[in-house]
Amino acid sequence: MSQETLLEFPCDFPIKVMGARSDDFAQTVVEIVLRHAPDFAAETIEMRVSGSGNYLSVTCTVRAESKAQLDALYRELSGHPAVKVVL
Repeated sequence: MSQETLLEFPCDFPIKVMGARSDDFAQTVVEIVLRHAPDFAAETIEMRVSGSGNYLSVTCTVRAESKAQLDALYRELSGHPAVKVVL
């Protein structure tokens, strides 16, 4: 039996998104996350500004129900022009 993922669903899964620091970056990330994880609590996000002050990392811990859900979320985040890196 082969497994597609080592994760067991459902699970809490942190996603770190980095991009240029702007007034609406965190809000944009939250809107995308909510499309894929409607039960995500936006007030739980963690934000950190880079040492130079030019970049912002936003960590959202979602309750993941499936690998397909995470894959779709990663694809949309990675495809957004404001997003530099998704981990």
